[in-house]
Amino acid sequence: MSDRLPPLTALRAFDAAARHMSFAKAADELSVTPAALSFQIKSLEAHLGAPLFRRLNRAVELTEAGQVLAPGAADGFATLTVAWRAAQRLQDEQTLTVTAGPAFTAKWLAPRLYEFAHTHPEVELRFSASLKIVDFARDAVDVAVRFGRRVDPELWALPLAEEWVAPVMTPALAQKYPTPESLTKAPLIFDDSINFLEPAPDWAAWFRTMGIDYKPDHGPRFSQADHAIDAALAGVGVVLGRRALVVKDIDEGRLVLPFPRAVSTGARFHFLCTRGSEDRPQVRAFREWIVAEIAKTAYITQGLEIVPIS
Repeated sequence: MSDRLPPLTALRAFDAAARHMSFAKAADELSVTPAALSFQIKSLEAHLGAPLFRRLNRAVELTEAGQVLAPGAADGFATLTVAWRAAQRLQDEQTLTVTAGPAFTAKWLAPRLYEFAHTHPEVELRFSASLKIVDFARDAVDVAVRFGRRVDPELWALPLAEEWVAPVMTPALAQKYPTPESLTKAPLIFDDSINFLEPAPDWAAWFRTMGIDYKPDHGPRFSQADHAIDAALAGVGVVLGRRALVVKDIDEGRLVLPFPRAVSTGARFHFLCTRGSEDRPQVRAFREWIVAEIAKTAYITQGLEIVPIS
C-alpha cells in the first residue's frame, strides 16, 4: 500500500459527503453536480482500495474505513482553513482585530479610540471584549491586551505600565474621608476581578501598608472592575482602583487619589501578538499609540509610593 495522499479534491468531496451524509447536499455545498461528486468519491475509494460509503436506497452511511477517515479529514480541512485565513490576514494592512478584557476595553480603550482613529484613518479597528485564552490563528486576532503576571513565551510581548491599586473616590467623598484612618468608616467597594492574583492586592493589603489593622469584608462586590469603578463614580463609595482603569477619571477630575501610597499588583497589562507580526504596519501603529497614550497620564504615578504586597 502506498502512503501517497489522494488528490485534495477527492478528499474535499469525501469530507462534505461525510458531514452531510448526503451526496446531493455535499454536491450543492461544493457547487458541483452529484455525478461529479460521486466520481471524486469513487476515485478516492479506488485510491484506498476499499469502499468509504455504503450506498443505500435513499441514503448513504460510512463504512468502517470511512468512519476512520472522516474525523481526520474534517480536522485537516479545518486546520487548513485557519492557516489560509491567517496567511490572508498577513496581506491585509488596513484591518486590525484586537481583543482585550471587558474592563480594559470599557475604561481604557473605548474612551481613547477617537485619538487613534483620527491619527490612523487608514486602519479599520475591530474589537472583541473577552477574557478567554486567545488562539491568534483560529480566532482571527492580530493583537491581544491581557493582564497578568506571566505571558506565553511563544508570543511577542510588550509589558505596559506597572499596575497598582489605590483608593479612589469622588471629590465629595474625599472631603468626608480625608485620612487613611477615616476609610475604616467609609463605604468601601470591592472589586473581585483581581482576586485571582495571589497574594491578592485587596483592601486588607492596602490598610496593612498604612499600618492600619483593618480587614474589611462588608460592602458591594463586583465581579467586573469597570462596574466597581462606575459605582465609585456614582458616589456609592471608595474603590481600590487599578491604575489603567482609573487614570482617565483621575486625569479629568471625576475621581481623586487622595493618599500617596499604592499597592503593587505584581502584574501588568501586556501587548501581545504572534512573533514576526509585531512590525506589521497596523500592529506597530497601534502599539506605538498605546505607549504614547499611557505616557499622557504617567504624571499620576509621580510622587506615588508604590509598595509590594506585605
